Amino acid sequence: MAGMTMEEAQARVTCRREITKRLKEQVIGRLMLPLEPDEIAEDSPLFGSGLGLDSVDALEIVVAVESEFGVEITDEDMQAFRSINTVVDFIEAKQQEKQEEKPV
Repeated sequence: MAGMTMEEAQARVTCRREITKRLKEQVIGRLMLPLEPDEIAEDSPLFGSGLGLDSVDALEIVVAVESEFGVEITDEDMQAFRSINTVVDFIEAKQQEKQEEKPV
């Protein structure tokens, strides 16, 4: 966040919190998990020993991210789907790319 004003940094933190909350709600809703958003740790693995999700769940998460956040996901992007934090990083990067592509 070097080179950002305090207001820009605060806006980015607020935006990240919102994305994180929306992502957790999408994961819980689409996968019908018996959890609340605050029960999912941002760094906990989505697959295996973390939430224990499988490849079918991964497809649901991809659909949720594409529709909720308007980003396109390729097979190469799937390495980003390790934890809530890595998915949020991916969403932010894709949204930033979109903004930079828009003509001024």
